[in-house]
Amino acid sequence: MQTLNEQKSQYARSLIEASLDPMFMINPAGKITDMNNASVHITGVSRENLIGTDFFDYFTDPAKAREGYQEVFAKGFVADYPLTMKDHKLTDVLFNGSVYKDEDGKVLGVVVVARDITEQKRIEKELTEAKVFAELATGIAEEAKHRAQEAATVAENATKIAEDAVKSKQQFLSNMSHEIRTPMNAIIGFTKVVLKTELSAKQKEYLTAIKMSGDALIVLINDILDLAKVDAGKMTFEQAPFKMALSISAMLHLFETKIQEKNLELVKEYDTRIPEVLVGDPVRLHQIILNLVSNAVKFTSKGKITVSVSLLKEDEEKVVLEFAVTDSGIGIPKNKLDKIFDNFQQASSGTSRLYGGTGLGLAIVKQLVEPQGGRIHVESKINEGSTFSFTLSFLKTKEEAESDTQIIALDKEIKNIKVLVVEDIALNQLLMKTLLDDFGFERDIVSNGRIAIEKLQTKSYDIILMDLQMPEMNGFEATEYIRNKLNSKIPIIALTADVTTVDLAKCKDVGMNDYIAKPVDERLLYSKIVSLVKKPTLVKVETNENDEGKKSKCIDLDYLIHRTKSNPKLMMEMISLYLEQTPPLILVMKQSLHDKDWQALYSAVHKMIPSFSIMGISIDFENMAKKVQEYASTQQQTDGIPDLVRQLENICAQACKELEIEFNMIKNTPV
Repeated sequence: MQTLNEQKSQYARSLIEASLDPMFMINPAGKITDMNNASVHITGVSRENLIGTDFFDYFTDPAKAREGYQEVFAKGFVADYPLTMKDHKLTDVLFNGSVYKDEDGKVLGVVVVARDITEQKRIEKELTEAKVFAELATGIAEEAKHRAQEAATVAENATKIAEDAVKSKQQFLSNMSHEIRTPMNAIIGFTKVVLKTELSAKQKEYLTAIKMSGDALIVLINDILDLAKVDAGKMTFEQAPFKMALSISAMLHLFETKIQEKNLELVKEYDTRIPEVLVGDPVRLHQIILNLVSNAVKFTSKGKITVSVSLLKEDEEKVVLEFAVTDSGIGIPKNKLDKIFDNFQQASSGTSRLYGGTGLGLAIVKQLVEPQGGRIHVESKINEGSTFSFTLSFLKTKEEAESDTQIIALDKEIKNIKVLVVEDIALNQLLMKTLLDDFGFERDIVSNGRIAIEKLQTKSYDIILMDLQMPEMNGFEATEYIRNKLNSKIPIIALTADVTTVDLAKCKDVGMNDYIAKPVDERLLYSKIVSLVKKPTLVKVETNENDEGKKSKCIDLDYLIHRTKSNPKLMMEMISLYLEQTPPLILVMKQSLHDKDWQALYSAVHKMIPSFSIMGISIDFENMAKKVQEYASTQQQTDGIPDLVRQLENICAQACKELEIEFNMIKNTPV
């Protein structure tokens, strides 16, 4: 018959074995003396072989495990100490432990439990998606409020949970964005710097491919991390002149190594009728082709991959092109073709296991093609291959394509600008030093906000470039001190790797004048610095003996003259079109602002933007219009829109008056 002690011991053992979390007993030397079945299961080592081994050897970081173990002896316990166990899937656990003693109080060893937090992480991820359901619950609760007070209470609780989840999601996206974009800032920045040095043709080709890949990666990071923007379908597309043929060739260079490794043939078919320079979004196009060709390479083990670009339609204003990527790979079952562009979809359940990937690439392609008015189509046969084709339209232009490897033409009259750079990452410091030296600006570089404040008390600067996340004193704290303690109005531009809107409102609240996202675009940086230090005014008053004052002209027709080759008929036609389209757009812009119809406001301003450069109006107003677009799209900082709209209305009205005078002068000038 069992004694009472034996019964207690058996009961305790039953409780220990019932635990699904690994449990170990360890002596002061760190050797395992006992364990439960969960420990045997997760380590894959038998009970006999576990006893007497070092506890620390079963973690990916033995030194960290030993530190946690020693902390138990020092404090008597340890709680939620994070470690990763070396099992078949590297399980994340929280280490909890306490000492156990004999009847005399002597410490015999430590009992630890390694709690698996895989499920906890899954739940945290699901919480970030709770906002949609919470909003639905809130709507239902409001509708049923008069029927049941209990339903309202449930809705309020659900809303609070969702808001907390959204805050956590935004903070995660902010931190993740910063961590990824900070090294990308240096990679892309220094690639641009090297591209401006003397290089061989092959070196320039490879570096251009590196930069293009970095640009595509940044766009991808922006879209994936800023989930709110992707979910809402609020992608924006640039309109810039670029050389299509060179752009496609540079993109395909990225695949040379992988193609050679798999002994595949890469064929490019390009329609020579396509105009050399077109207007569109080259980075988005690169992203689409990158995804499609990556997909083709992944699923093709022999044969060839063909990338073709064909001219479908052409008129005086635009061209419609068809892009196709054809492979000789595994193919897609017919019953899967309708779903292939959905999020996280692959041709079969075995596809992910054999080839890897999330199935998100084709969904992203669809999101990039269709908002630009294009269509995407797939044809495929099992074991014969697939063809993904899409159509996009591009505007024709007589402009030259800007070279990303050339810095903008600097204004030689703007010099002696003194810049204080506050940045803690050494690579970014070197990049900013290189860019500012190219601009011809004086600069000092410090590593945190505290040192920046000390500098400002001994030396004067024209502008500050302020990183946000730094040790000792971050950018927000430093700016608050500069504004409130030093009472300084020095312009401050935030350098932020945050692609969400979390920190941008904070920037405004603490008194920052503007922000620029990393990786830093050198032309945008130059423009922002100059516009804040040497701010142009809309109206200048010139005094002399005969005039009380006169407005300086806001238009500059040099660009129009150059592009029309001084053809008076063409110039009059373009001016006439501007005078015809601009007043109605101003009315729509003002009315949509009054009605808070953000989509209509975005559309009206979007139509106005190209005319600023055509009529030689300062780029500052183009940037203002883009800010209105940004605020209307995100519905953030909407309190700043009315002032920007007033300025745009004023400049457009002044431009119309000046252009009417120019039109009549051209008309009355004898040929």
